Amino acid sequence: MADITSTRTGAIDPNAIRQSMNQLLVRYGIVVVLIVLVIAMSILSPILRDGQQLFLTPRNLIQVALQASINMILAVGMTFVITSGGIDLSIGSIVALCGVLSAMAMRDLAIGPWLGFALSVTIGALCGLINGLLITQLRLAPFIVTLGTLGIFRGAALIVSDGRSVYGFDRSFQEIFSARLPLSADLELPVAVLIAAVIGVLAWMILTQTRFGKYTIAIGGSEETTRLAGVPVQRYKLGIYTLCGLLAGVAGALLLARLRSGDPTFGTGFELNAIAATVMGGTSLAGGSGTILGTLVGSLIISVVQNAMNLFNVQSYWQQLIIGAVILFAVILDQWRRRQSR
Repeated sequence: MADITSTRTGAIDPNAIRQSMNQLLVRYGIVVVLIVLVIAMSILSPILRDGQQLFLTPRNLIQVALQASINMILAVGMTFVITSGGIDLSIGSIVALCGVLSAMAMRDLAIGPWLGFALSVTIGALCGLINGLLITQLRLAPFIVTLGTLGIFRGAALIVSDGRSVYGFDRSFQEIFSARLPLSADLELPVAVLIAAVIGVLAWMILTQTRFGKYTIAIGGSEETTRLAGVPVQRYKLGIYTLCGLLAGVAGALLLARLRSGDPTFGTGFELNAIAATVMGGTSLAGGSGTILGTLVGSLIISVVQNAMNLFNVQSYWQQLIIGAVILFAVILDQWRRRQSR
């Protein structure tokens, strides 16, 4: 951080102060946005709902975390992909395909809840591997590949399910993966929130403390330089897209448990929310830098906005407009951060 005093006179340097403030905003601005949103919603809730504080209650805050949990998991995978200089538009379709196939397997093959969860994760990883192979072996642009597989995976989910929701699978799957752990007499923590938190911590450790994470950042910064340094870039890119698909499989299983059916239309638009959370959190669309903690905060911001709109009875088409504005804000924020970091 810049020294805010002059080295010769000891006087305060306005330019240094401005630079220090910009650095603080670049680093912690997303946390400030979340805090401001929480304060604003806490003030508006009693005003708009006849004196009732519906937002700032333990039960509602846990609901906000539950709403954010699926997007958190998807956005963590997206963070690795975007940090490496890529993009994955297919994760919403992967969520649907994993949910449908897992529900059908548990219903028709009686494989049990744990194998059902493992099957969802495996299918997600295979879908991610397919994306990675197409990108690395055919040297196609990630945007084009994942735009194509978005349709392929969604179409596969519709075909195998005949366009219908899948019901009738083992109820124990729902009891395990949509369970709530008691925190107090009247407060419970959803398992999905705990899983999202564990995934966030593990992902932070991988991105910041392991060779895989450091090479992910290096590939996004300059793929050619990283290759010349002797790093097997194609192998790591395969791993990055496989990881993203695997996490989409986890999200698909949790969504299946929460909604109690495998629907081929589930997950539509999930990729946009994941990209918005990732970019708002500080991961550059240009690649080369990423932050898991920022991504988790970005997911919470989107969930807070969605929760507030539901509490205030905002009509669905206005919700789409507002979420679109949030995504646009994420891109503008990314551009501003890039200019400030130069």
